[in-house]
This record gives sequence, structure tokens and C-alpha cells, in this order.
Amino acid sequence: MSPDHPPGLDLDRLGALLGRERPGLVNGPLSGRLIEGGRSNLTYAVSDGTAHWVVRRPPLGHVLATAHDMRREHRVISALHPTPVPVPRTVLLCEDEEVLGAPFYVMEFVEGTPYRTADQLAPLGPERTRRAVLALVDTLVDLHAVDPAEVGLADFGRPEGFLDRQLRRWGKQLDASRNRELAGIDELHAALGRELPRSPAPSVVHGDYRLDNVLIASAEGGADGRADSIRAVLDWEMSTLGDPLTDLGLLVMYGMPLGMPDSPVSTTAEAPGHPSPAELIERYAARSGRDVSGVAWYTAFAWFKLAVILEGIHYRYTLGQTVGPGFDRIGDLVPVFIEHGLTTLREGLRKG
Repeated sequence: MSPDHPPGLDLDRLGALLGRERPGLVNGPLSGRLIEGGRSNLTYAVSDGTAHWVVRRPPLGHVLATAHDMRREHRVISALHPTPVPVPRTVLLCEDEEVLGAPFYVMEFVEGTPYRTADQLAPLGPERTRRAVLALVDTLVDLHAVDPAEVGLADFGRPEGFLDRQLRRWGKQLDASRNRELAGIDELHAALGRELPRSPAPSVVHGDYRLDNVLIASAEGGADGRADSIRAVLDWEMSTLGDPLTDLGLLVMYGMPLGMPDSPVSTTAEAPGHPSPAELIERYAARSGRDVSGVAWYTAFAWFKLAVILEGIHYRYTLGQTVGPGFDRIGDLVPVFIEHGLTTLREGLRKG
């Protein structure tokens, strides 16, 4: 832990706030560090030398408060904590921007490891890798089994017309990033619109459910003693009420090999022992009892969404607005994602 104040985190003001709002919680000067990873919100580990917490806040200089809504994240995590879904216990929500310059919340620190690539998973070995990924599926089933009304989330989203809105939203995102021809992207978007499935009963959806957004217990196990169990599901900034199969489609997409060594965007699918997409789908279906016959559409939609996101990154790269290595290769990935989406949709339609 660095004693310095990381950008966006005033430890003196944070300590004073916690002292007022949660007397006795903090027992010494705070230190903190930025935790790498996450989609866009900033995450810090904070300690008083004995206890540890995590602080989440929007990016520095953000302007779209609705895109980085701390109240929503805090609300869904607090609501899910009593359920079987493993989430950190929340400590405090602060919407006073005088403290850190933006709304933020504090939650408990949970021990565990996020695995982002097949190379990171490989040292676990095939058996542990398989156990961890199947636990990821089981936890998703637990999430989708939660009754939103029973945990106070009945008004957490607008599930009516959810898929149509999602498709239109990502189509607009694509239009905002157009600066080159992309073969097949409009064909994929149109085909998804023509084959829009009828959604099942809505549930709480995570919105970005994948292995590197959860913490995995060590070989010795977590608090429950189970090795490779899911200790906590993180990064709830895209959560809402909607079609649960969108979470499954994204998880299946990340379970499919890209076939591109040294890609700046990777899946974990090539790790030894990683369950196949068919196994992930079968596990989810068996445990949830849901009809997953239309999962090809949801997986194709995930490929489309990621293609749009990557094209947006490529567009910013062409404008000189990205910093760091690997951005020069993002543009080459977009056609690969488009082709995967088209292939997945066509194969699913032929099978149907």
C-alpha cells in the first residue's frame, strides 16, 4: 500500500467521513492504491494497516453521471448481499461530491483472484480451471434465480422491450464510430433485428458477466472452504432488469477461442480444462431449467456488441485519443468479431 494519495482519492477526507458516519470502523491513518482493471469506474484498495476496504468512484473528469451511477451499483450489491450471489458487503454510499469530487461508495475487501487470460488460468491446471469456470456458470444461475421484487429491485430497470432497446443502442454506438467500411457489420445488425427472440421472464442481469469480473478463491478455498469457488462478483455498473440470456450469451462468447495468438483482446477459452461453449450452455440449462434453444442469437449479439466496442476504441486510436500499447491492433480484431457473430447466427438458424 502506498501512503501517497492516488488520483481521485483524498484519504484524509475519506478517513474523516468514515470516522463521522461509521465510528470505530477505522483505527489508523489510511493508505490506498488504485486497483487495475474494470471497465471504466475507478477502484481503490484502502487500509488502516489492519482492516481493508474497497472504494469505487467514477472516472476522473467524467461528465455523464448516468453512465457511472454509484447509487445503482451500491443499491444492487446491497440488495444481493443476503442472497446466494456472492458480493462484497457495502459499508457506505456518499453522494456528496465535496469529499472526493464525485459520488462514491465503500465496500468490504474480498480476497480472491480475477483471471483475465488463458495464460493466467494455465498454472491452475485443467481440473481447477474447469471447476472455476463451472462455478462461474452456477453463480450466474443463482443471480438469475433472485426474485427482484423480494430484494427491493422491482424498479431497477425496464425489462419490456429490453432486447430491442439494446440492439438500437449498440447500433447508435456503431454509427457514432463509423470512419471506415466494415464488411458484414450492417448485415449482422439487421439479421439480429429480424430474428429478435421473445425474452423469458426478466431477472437481474449483470451486463458484463465474465471470468475477469469475479474473484476466485485460492486452492486452499475461501471463507466457505471451497477451492476455486466464486468469492465475489464485481463491476455491476451495467446491471439492470432484463433478459437473463444476454448474460449467458456473453459468457458463451468469452468461452469461444478467437484463434488469434497475441491478440490484445483475449478470451480464456484456450486454457487447458476450460469447458466448451456447449458444456457452459448445458450446465446453465440443467441448473436453471430455462429454455436455451435460442442462445445462438444471444451469443451472436455478444459478438456484435464487442465488435462495436472495439470499433469505438479503434476510432479513438485513429484520432490519437488512446494511450498505451496494443491499440494499434484493435482495428484488426473487429472483422474477426463480426465474422464470428455472423457464423454463430447462421449456424443457430440452420439448426433451428
